[in-house]
Amino acid sequence: QVQLVESGGGLVQPGGALRLSCAASRSIFSIDARGWDRQAPGKQRELVAAIASGGSTNYSDSVKGRFTISRDNAKNTVYLQMNSLKPEDTAVYYCNADVRIWKGGTYFPYSYWGKGTLVTVSS
Repeated sequence: QVQLVESGGGLVQPGGALRLSCAASRSIFSIDARGWDRQAPGKQRELVAAIASGGSTNYSDSVKGRFTISRDNAKNTVYLQMNSLKPEDTAVYYCNADVRIWKGGTYFPYSYWGKGTLVTVSS
């Protein structure tokens, strides 16, 4: 089983920046996408950013132009650079890896998830 560990969360003032990292315990094969979700207290979990195996990216409208997702496959790590942070960005951020597992001649979808890291944006 692959373990994903997020780091880089913390307390920042509005307008500040943080860089989140998510390292996998080992190499992940057959990756379809890696990404970041977040969940604020009392709210539904939402997609923040994702990067597909081919390099294409997708962002929620609320973070476009402010957040950037990137990856380093050699380090089994995905990053989320968060700039111009707003109080509404406060949430627990979770990283994930969407993969396909080969079984019996067929690929099956499977997702790994990290435990989350808290980002608090407050003055």
